[in-house]
Amino acid sequence: MKESVVTRKQLTMQDAKTLSLSSLGGALEFYDFIVFLTFASTLKVLFFPAESELIATIMTYLTYAIAYFVRPLSGIVLAHFGDLIGRKKVFMFSLFMMAIPTLCIGLLPTFESISYLAPILLLTMRILQGVALGGEVPSAHVFVTEHVPRSRFGIANSAIAAGLTFGVLIGHFVSTMMSLSFTAEETLSYAWRIPFILGGILGLLAVYLRRYLQETPVFLEMQRKKSLHSGTPMKTVLKDFRLQAFIATLSTWLLIAGVVLVLLAPNLMKSDMFGMD
Repeated sequence: MKESVVTRKQLTMQDAKTLSLSSLGGALEFYDFIVFLTFASTLKVLFFPAESELIATIMTYLTYAIAYFVRPLSGIVLAHFGDLIGRKKVFMFSLFMMAIPTLCIGLLPTFESISYLAPILLLTMRILQGVALGGEVPSAHVFVTEHVPRSRFGIANSAIAAGLTFGVLIGHFVSTMMSLSFTAEETLSYAWRIPFILGGILGLLAVYLRRYLQETPVFLEMQRKKSLHSGTPMKTVLKDFRLQAFIATLSTWLLIAGVVLVLLAPNLMKSDMFGMD
């Protein structure tokens, strides 16, 4: 008889495949999400009016930040659909929704070509990226948690977190290689598009690979028993898991501090407003 995920104690080869593909997809998706920031100084010049350095800088970082405002709402909505149509479908959708806007950013005309329509389109793509990441992170954690034995929850979820963090490393590595391979003029002319187009293509490849993932045993059991959750997951969380939700919310402050120090601060310090090299 096939051993259920509840009674198993060890990770199987299928579990390892699930963790690998989930983490890889998360890394590529987070790369797509933060590569905008690694090229913020370039995008500022290309997509915003040059009359005011301060305004252009503020608009660039607001465009980056808008995705973070969209993420919570997206997570709530996509979690609901994950309970209705399946974890795998939402898991694939979130990655697809990240890959397409990233690819589109790499193909967008600049402010010089279409004036104020350029920053509007850039903002739209960032909103779509926020929608995607809002579904990716919670979907990834739920997906692997429902695949592995309870005794391996920590390993599974840390693999997802490591994959997301690895995406940040990839973003900075690509940025460094770009600065070594192209001059400032070449970057402004065409080379800035390469990381976005590359990220979009790799993201679509990851979507294809996720086709080989299996739906979670928990959701399949819910389907079999016809006990799919029809309510809103957020209502359930606030009703039955208030303390856990409060602790989780507080813990995100550490993540926010990391985002500011590791991602935002270096680019901001190198801007003309601060003049640091």
